[in-house]
Amino acid sequence: MTEIYLIRHTQTEGNRFRMVQGFWDGEVSRQGFRQIEALARRFAEIPVDAVYSSDLTRAMLTAEAAARRDRLPIRTNKALRELNAGPWEQQFFGNVAYEDPALTDRFIYDAENWSLEGAETFQQVRTRALRALEEIARENDGKTVAVVSHGATIRCMLSGITGIPLSDVEHLPIFRNTAVSKLLWDGEKFSIVFLNDDSHVPENLKSSWTVTSDLRDTLFRPQEDRAYYERCYEDAWLFAHGDLQGFSAESYYTAACRHHGKAPGSVLRLWQREEPAGLVDLDPGRGAKDGAGWISLLYLEPLFRGRGYGIQLLARAVHFYRRQGRSCLRLQVAESNRAARDFYAREGFRQTGEQEALTGKLLLLECPLHAVRHLR
Repeated sequence: MTEIYLIRHTQTEGNRFRMVQGFWDGEVSRQGFRQIEALARRFAEIPVDAVYSSDLTRAMLTAEAAARRDRLPIRTNKALRELNAGPWEQQFFGNVAYEDPALTDRFIYDAENWSLEGAETFQQVRTRALRALEEIARENDGKTVAVVSHGATIRCMLSGITGIPLSDVEHLPIFRNTAVSKLLWDGEKFSIVFLNDDSHVPENLKSSWTVTSDLRDTLFRPQEDRAYYERCYEDAWLFAHGDLQGFSAESYYTAACRHHGKAPGSVLRLWQREEPAGLVDLDPGRGAKDGAGWISLLYLEPLFRGRGYGIQLLARAVHFYRRQGRSCLRLQVAESNRAARDFYAREGFRQTGEQEALTGKLLLLECPLHAVRHLR
């Protein structure tokens, strides 16, 4: 009898940012690295003979937790990759859902009938991944093996094993980050011991996908969006400083037009369906010589504050500047703006300087854009 621990990869920035991943080899989040350590503590008590993984970074880093106890090599297999989502990859779920709501609903609730030109079908994923799992089981007869893969891929494999359709999320759940499922292989077929167990992850490190809905974005339109931009900046200024001393709507709007002209996509409006949700203004010229990406403004409408939406605005800045090859993010925040300071501290920003202004002290914050991507 072969024992297989089937594990979903740790939390990624794509998970947090609400982006479609697929074959896209994105970064593991700060929380994801802590989840890996929790998984390593679990597998410190579980001797395994071999460790297999998808060849994508998020899976390989997770596999290291199972390999660490006995310093085992990690054997990669492309057949264990996530579903190739084709043109959806690196897109925000909010944009995808707005542009084609029917196809998005089918992706979530009727996966067996979902198809997208340039992407794999769930049936194709089931075939390649289940074949790989069976080969691993045969190669390790009578041994204990850890296999790290991806959410949709694991569901496809287990759907093939159990006959449970992918649409039945009650009996075939969405697998949580670093969740472990245990299978037995008797030489002919698999049986399930348990599914989707993430009891090793402390509650404060568990990933949650239901806190907020997915925001979409639209490109800044200088003429049509002027009044909205100026209102947002004025409200942000008041929130940070308490009054409008030093505020100039004209100068900030002009700067936004310049940013947009240099790099379309640097200024975005955010929406929850048709309801305005906020604004992102990035200055791609400032800090460019140092490899830094400058954030001029992240603004959330009052209705969305304190509800976990801020990360979806920051995600736009991260994604924009990563594509430009920048190494870090920079911004200024008023010392008096405690809410903003706390948010950026949670997201890994550290103070690197300060300056006095007419409105009070401004703090210069910086955050690296690239996580450590090597194994221990």
